[in-house]
Amino acid sequence: MGLVAWLLRIVVFLLLLSFALKNNDPVTLRYYFGYAWTTTQVVALLVFFALGMLFGVLAMVQPWFRARRELAHSEGALRAARQAAAEETRPEPVPEK
Repeated sequence: MGLVAWLLRIVVFLLLLSFALKNNDPVTLRYYFGYAWTTTQVVALLVFFALGMLFGVLAMVQPWFRARRELAHSEGALRAARQAAAEETRPEPVPEK
């Protein structure tokens, strides 16, 4: 299985490398107030892809922490319920005569 994963990674890398080599034309991105950025197409795509990933991760931070907090609360409640059930089922000691 590890060999298949590495072969897939190599294929994806080679596809992305060929894409980068084919798209090295200069592009100018114009912003407000006369700002402009001139770079190659592949660099611009990489920057905006990375920014999109960053915004996606930042959007998931709050739900991720909420889920972790709920999981910790549920585990605590389960632990307390198991402890209470264990205390209820303990046999009472038999008095000695």
